[in-house]
Amino acid sequence: HICQFKFSVGKFEPNFSIQSKMIKKIVVSLCLLFSFSALAQEGTSSPYSFYGIGDIKFKGTIDTRSMGGVSVFPDSIHLNLQNPAQLASLKLTVFALGGTHANTKSKTETQEAKARRTSFDYLAIGIPVGKLGFGFGLIPYSSVGYKIQTLSDDAIPIYSRYSGIGGVNKVFVGAGYQLTKKINIGADIQYNFGTIETTNLRYQSDIQYGTREINTSEVSGFNANFGATYQTKINSKFSFFSSLTYSPESEVRLGNGRTIDIIQFSGSGSINVIEREEVEGIGDTKIKLPSKLAFGSGFGQVKKWLIGGEVTFLNTSVTSNRFTDIEGASFENATRYSLGGYFIPNFNSYSSYFKRITYRGGLRYENTGLVIQGKSITDTAVNVGFGLPLGG
Repeated sequence: HICQFKFSVGKFEPNFSIQSKMIKKIVVSLCLLFSFSALAQEGTSSPYSFYGIGDIKFKGTIDTRSMGGVSVFPDSIHLNLQNPAQLASLKLTVFALGGTHANTKSKTETQEAKARRTSFDYLAIGIPVGKLGFGFGLIPYSSVGYKIQTLSDDAIPIYSRYSGIGGVNKVFVGAGYQLTKKINIGADIQYNFGTIETTNLRYQSDIQYGTREINTSEVSGFNANFGATYQTKINSKFSFFSSLTYSPESEVRLGNGRTIDIIQFSGSGSINVIEREEVEGIGDTKIKLPSKLAFGSGFGQVKKWLIGGEVTFLNTSVTSNRFTDIEGASFENATRYSLGGYFIPNFNSYSSYFKRITYRGGLRYENTGLVIQGKSITDTAVNVGFGLPLGG
């Protein structure tokens, strides 16, 4: 279940009070952005998030996700956070805020468990200035969140508990420029930051003390994203669109730390630390963020219907785990296929509210690039969404 809150404001007028109100809104949005960046989210409940820098959570704004991730369509009132060239298509100043509530069921051959997560997805602002469009905001890029408990089959069972929390956020600033009536180009720069913490705990019922290992990583680094779009009229009704984005390979630095605790459980179930040791020699590591190439095209009537497809290639084979002593997992190159579009019965209807609703839908299939015990992890999705007009 996904909800989005978005506010659009018309072009700037040469009036001090209007400009003052606009400045206040931008300042408030900046305060919200930095407030959100301070929150530690548990935005996923997947054991796969243990590897690398977690599950790659961001798959576009609510609009593009509702169409299977297709982001080729230019839009004058919606932000496109995947291709910065689309910023040049904005006609209104746009504030966009997105969040997700997810109910997840995980299954093995013998067990299943359910989890609920509510998370912040993005906060962004887009500002049109003639042929230019500017944008900035915050995106939680990846997320770590899992809790796993196991009990061995030994004569004296060994109890193990694994958990993780944190992730990587991106603060970005970008611009798009209308090169010609048909071609837009754009670029953005992104700063990655965040904290990832994982905990592994083990004990036996006949031994007084157990052990707990805590690993932490402070993430930091920059990367860039470049984009271009093309659109043209085929005839008086139909239009053709195409989109291209490229992100070169980059690195993020991880400041790693590890502690080993000797622990004891109290009668209430809480954990008492008997002795703690900071492990020396873990050191800082670097993880490569894979290069990304995405291209797609679409066709249709802008205010009636559109359908499009997109293919994304990620060089995830360069990715590595945070610590070198993790076994059983590797990475390969990833590919994502998206197909989707929207339909508006009559965007200007006065007689029927349902005719003004934007109906969106899409399909997505991807090989995530993660390989566990020789098996490639894939992800498949069917998406539907509705754009519900409010008031005027």
